[in-house]
Amino acid sequence: MMLPAAILLSYLVGSIPFGLVLVRLVKGIDLRTLGSGNIGATNAMRAAGKPVGLAVFALDFLKGWVALFVFAGLLAREGALTWGAMACGAAAVLGHCFPIWLRFKGGKGVATGCGALVAIDPLIWVAGGAVWLVALGLSRMVSLASLAMGVAFPVAAWWVTHAVPPTVGAALLALLILVRHRSNMARIMAGTEPKIGAKRAPAEASRG
Repeated sequence: MMLPAAILLSYLVGSIPFGLVLVRLVKGIDLRTLGSGNIGATNAMRAAGKPVGLAVFALDFLKGWVALFVFAGLLAREGALTWGAMACGAAAVLGHCFPIWLRFKGGKGVATGCGALVAIDPLIWVAGGAVWLVALGLSRMVSLASLAMGVAFPVAAWWVTHAVPPTVGAALLALLILVRHRSNMARIMAGTEPKIGAKRAPAEASRG
């Protein structure tokens, strides 16, 4: 009975909409009505500034880390390489993407997934983060960098652990990131995806 309880707790913690809460506290506005409408760190940064965006990323990151390191309760004995630990991490990411408190309309799961991977082995996240930095530097698009990082995660997981559960978990995270970024991929293909430092068109700026 302990594992189902841990999975449920992981989902509930993952469902906490830190971006929505922090932006409302700082700016008094609903993050879902601004920019992309996403409740994650990138949109929070656009809406309320860099400090708030970084705080949202850190809190969303912690949701994934807590799910594996605390709720799974398996790290000390088995290095978080069990299917039960993967289930807890997956539950936290799904909670972020489909939060019960917001009628199952949440974020894209990148930060929470990163936290879960750090709990497995920090080197997985470091490798994925390196890919993110390179992709961001070349494209200046956060979404494309996140997509590249997601694809890199299962490769890094196998390279670091040589174990099936974390590799499968990282592959499922990559698939979820791809699915949750469908609209971004469409804009990338159309050449309309926003770039860091680029001036927005007046119509886009008016939409926040």
